[in-house]
Amino acid sequence: MKIKILCTLGPASLSPEILQGLDQRGTDLYRINLSHTSLEQIEPTIDLIRSVSPTPISLDTEGAQVRCGYAEDGLILLEGQGLTLTGEVVTGNRERLSLWPSVVFETLAPGTLVGIDFDGVILRVDSVSDGSAAAIVVREGRVRSNKAVTMDPAPALPALSEKDRAAIEAGARLGIALYALSFASHARDVDLIREIAPAGSHVMAKLESRLGVRNMDGIIEAADSIIIDRGDLSHEVPFEYVPYYQKAIARRANRGNRPVYVATNLLESMVTSRTPTIAEANDIANTLLDGVHGLVLAAETAIGIDPLGSLDLVLRAIDTFERASQGDLLEEDRSYIGLAT
Repeated sequence: MKIKILCTLGPASLSPEILQGLDQRGTDLYRINLSHTSLEQIEPTIDLIRSVSPTPISLDTEGAQVRCGYAEDGLILLEGQGLTLTGEVVTGNRERLSLWPSVVFETLAPGTLVGIDFDGVILRVDSVSDGSAAAIVVREGRVRSNKAVTMDPAPALPALSEKDRAAIEAGARLGIALYALSFASHARDVDLIREIAPAGSHVMAKLESRLGVRNMDGIIEAADSIIIDRGDLSHEVPFEYVPYYQKAIARRANRGNRPVYVATNLLESMVTSRTPTIAEANDIANTLLDGVHGLVLAAETAIGIDPLGSLDLVLRAIDTFERASQGDLLEEDRSYIGLAT
């Protein structure tokens, strides 16, 4: 079985030179993340990719998620301060912060905890009015623009946003045949995207929420393939549980004959560095040993300083895994540092 590579595209990789380099290294699928791509950018992005590459393209929906809006640079909220959360489009500051989609305010209730980004601010909702809520900061931190927001208890949200629906329509017109459903919670969510996407499309269901994990069997059966997004999953479950959920999902997907891919934090250090950590090498090895069919590079290729170098290191890790799986002695390949004899 060939281990496939899925690369997320973004500012660091949306150039002919980088796309050609990713192609030459054997990238199997390009991913356009709709959480960071406007509707107006979809067609020119697809046109750019196709102008230099025959590699298939996937549109990755926003799905049933909440995000904050744009915020002032360097915005820090301090413990104990109050602010207003709003469905209006505003530039976030110490007094007001946007959340979208605005329908989240229909199910928001006093006492809800609101976490922004992986290690950012935590707020507690004190009161809710029409399209807004008063909140207080219970853990201070930095707020950055367009970051994922988690809520406890989780709000009820539609499986597809209005933007998702418009993006799928655009994808159908442009001949896109692969769609990833973010935050899949139920098998019926997969059925919904099938109804909207072009007939015969490949639907990848992303398991990245507590509810999605609980309903994994039905989702796996309904989907054509599965992506385990560990980053967003770690927003909802304690981080030490994530490796065990990964293994459980991989087992169930293999049992159901569904290809399964793993995303997020494979080479997180290489977003800002050209050298990975040994822990990351160990993580990739263990992920492959879980029986996955492919790996997803996300921030590494979308916004990282060295997209091609990141892919090179993943390919080396895959090659080593494949040789080890065949029982080969792991004679070191030193050619990559010019030490071949």
